[in-house]
Amino acid sequence: MARGKLRIYLGAAPGVGKTYAMLSEAHRRIERGTDCMVAFVEHHDRPRTEVMLHGLEQVPRKQLEYRDTTFTEMDVDAVLARRPQVALVDELAHTNIPGSRNAKRWQDVEELLEAGINVVSTVNIQHLESLGDLVESITGVRQKETVPDEVVRRADQIELVDMSPEALRRRMAHGNIYKPDKIDAALSNYFRPGNLTALRELALLWVADRVDEYLQQYRGEHGVSKIWGSRERIVVGLTGGPEGRTLIRRAARLAEKGAGGEVLAVYIARSDGLTSASPKELAVQRTLVEDLGGTFHHVVGDDIPTALLDFARGVNATQIVLGASRRRSWQYMFGPGVSAIVARESGPDLDVHIVTHDEVAKGRGLPIARGARLGRARIIWGWLIGVLGPLLLAFVLTHSDTGPDLTSDVLLFLALTVGAALLGGLLPALASATAGSLLLNWFFTPPVHTWTIADPENIVAIAVFFAVGVSVASVVDLAARRTHQAARLRAEAEILSFLAGSVLRGETSLEALLERVRETFSMDSVALMERESDVAPWTVTASVGGTRPRTRPEDADVDMPVGDHMTLALSGRVLPAEDRRVLAAFAAQAAVVLDRQRLQHQADQAEELAEGNRIRTALLAAVSHDLRTPLAAIKAAVTSLRSDDVDWSEEDQAELLAGIEEGADRLDHLVGNLLDMSRVQTGTVAPLIREIDLDEVVPMALGGIPDPEGTVELDIPETLPMVSVDPGLLERSVANIVENAVKYSPPGEPVLVSASAIADRVEIRVVDRGPGVPDEAKARIFEPFQRYGDAPRGAGVGLGLAVARGFAETMGGTLAAEDTPGGGLTMVLSFPSAAGRPPVSADVSATTMT
Repeated sequence: MARGKLRIYLGAAPGVGKTYAMLSEAHRRIERGTDCMVAFVEHHDRPRTEVMLHGLEQVPRKQLEYRDTTFTEMDVDAVLARRPQVALVDELAHTNIPGSRNAKRWQDVEELLEAGINVVSTVNIQHLESLGDLVESITGVRQKETVPDEVVRRADQIELVDMSPEALRRRMAHGNIYKPDKIDAALSNYFRPGNLTALRELALLWVADRVDEYLQQYRGEHGVSKIWGSRERIVVGLTGGPEGRTLIRRAARLAEKGAGGEVLAVYIARSDGLTSASPKELAVQRTLVEDLGGTFHHVVGDDIPTALLDFARGVNATQIVLGASRRRSWQYMFGPGVSAIVARESGPDLDVHIVTHDEVAKGRGLPIARGARLGRARIIWGWLIGVLGPLLLAFVLTHSDTGPDLTSDVLLFLALTVGAALLGGLLPALASATAGSLLLNWFFTPPVHTWTIADPENIVAIAVFFAVGVSVASVVDLAARRTHQAARLRAEAEILSFLAGSVLRGETSLEALLERVRETFSMDSVALMERESDVAPWTVTASVGGTRPRTRPEDADVDMPVGDHMTLALSGRVLPAEDRRVLAAFAAQAAVVLDRQRLQHQADQAEELAEGNRIRTALLAAVSHDLRTPLAAIKAAVTSLRSDDVDWSEEDQAELLAGIEEGADRLDHLVGNLLDMSRVQTGTVAPLIREIDLDEVVPMALGGIPDPEGTVELDIPETLPMVSVDPGLLERSVANIVENAVKYSPPGEPVLVSASAIADRVEIRVVDRGPGVPDEAKARIFEPFQRYGDAPRGAGVGLGLAVARGFAETMGGTLAAEDTPGGGLTMVLSFPSAAGRPPVSADVSATTMT
């Protein structure tokens, strides 16, 4: 029986409408005659989603008893017995109630697929197993219900259900997702704009990777080796030299010319231990390419042109950017160079750009971090001179009629031995000395053509020749070893300096550190593992590289313990003993970074709890005092009016009713500020921006001020430019600021409200002659539940200025406090002017509004 097909609606966040989209597809399929039924759909009491279930056949749910409570789950047996063509199964990551057929719902779906039933399901991006830690670090919420990535990746179709954070928060505020009593808490916690933006980016990147997998799979199945330019992918070949920054910037400019262009910087390292380029320069270039929106890759390969082309074709690149060679002219006799080979072998579907730079033809110089032993070319030339050189010299000397004497012959053979030692090191020089000694004995030491030496002086000469040759070869080999050791120690010093610098800078990116380990030692994958005890299983805390990172230290090629219950595992090759010293430093740094991350997470949680506790304490104080005060006044007045013992006069009744009205107004004002502060903190304020004159709004803001004519002076010129604001929010902001100024102004000193245009902005200044506020307290007065000094004539919870600043910033303005010359405080409310729009008179505005 053929396996059923799985289609998944992947939600970028809860509430984006994936269940609604799944039900819409079900209706479309039924209209086309497909046998489609609902196996399990959870509408969460959302009216619009619930309506979509009408007209769809639903399988009755299975009831299960657990801890004296009845739960319902999908009845897998009933679905298998019904055998529809398509089954709708919501919430793929759901954990079933104990006693169910399977522990997880995705396992139920696997049974349906194995039975040949097509399944349409839904899941949110935060429920993918591999993203659990990342989602927790973003949102602060650990997802307990997860589904393995492989289950989702095996789906035949994946459709992303996306929505902008602003639209999703509006949907939340309108009550389309949660009930009203949960909206404020959700908007201020999980549904913050930053959280939604990060989840959306995760979903887009995950789906983009899946699209790339589909493309690579299709090309592999159909044998497509030609590059498909679905989008511009530009590979930058780096050598670790100073020209790399120029190449990266050039590639970034090329990528900007096409929509969706991508830059991939790649460094090809030989498979012989530590990297051969400067770690410092590579770190700078890596930071540069990441700042420009690209990615950095480290590839191991001894044949650099082939490795570079394989990488470019593997990522479906369309262009390669290389730097012009730094080699000098005479060095081209050893080969055409990497750039020329890549350009020749790239083929017609891969463009190669050769970029000039300041280091052209200045020489490549010696490798910084590698500084290795004698290279392959020198060793070959050393063997040629050490073996063939003595034979050729003996042939020339034996065929010379007037050849030199034995002393000159020894010096000529010694010159070849020294040359072999300088080029090839110890072994070619030993071979040259041995061959020279035998040839001198056979051809040039009497009696010739015998191994016998008649003259003792000749024996001394040949012995000295052999000893000098061996000594020179030993010195050259020792110098090569010391050079290699010095270069290696220099590379280690640079790496340790990088680690020390990262500690001082407080860098806390564990993944970046593990990636640096992988690149430094040319490994396939690196994982940091830990366990709670000696018998507990290992868990992978963080890993980079590799399609299947190791899950146990025993499975890795290199295991570096860090303490008793933590280890750094590397896979790719076995490291030599001298590399483990640097690896130990990396492992210790990884443990430090992990501890720092956890401490920072705990500190953030403690700070959030402390802030929440402070807000709750302040709110409790407000409710217990400021809100109860007007309620007590209203209660007393009402009780007095209802009393039958006292015959109240009309004047007394009017006074009591006025007290009730005043208390109700105060209570309404306090509750309004509390609600406004909640909207500001949750980010649900949606301003309706339009261009208005200030003299339309500011006078209306004084309606709630007692005796505004005697306590407030207005100076709002009609010639001011218009501003783009929300009139209602601006009115509330000005009202709160003026009320605060009147509260602290001394009797007989009116508050001045003036407006003026400065450059491209319009300022509203509220000036009072009160006690003022010290500079160190100016920022604190805008925080919620903050009251500076005493307010003998006012009552409030310390939210007026916080609400005013929140509304101002929502409209693109600012609110700041300044000292009033001569004493007092001046509040400055500033907004950008509406450029290009002449001011409109009050009469015309009133007519237009009417």
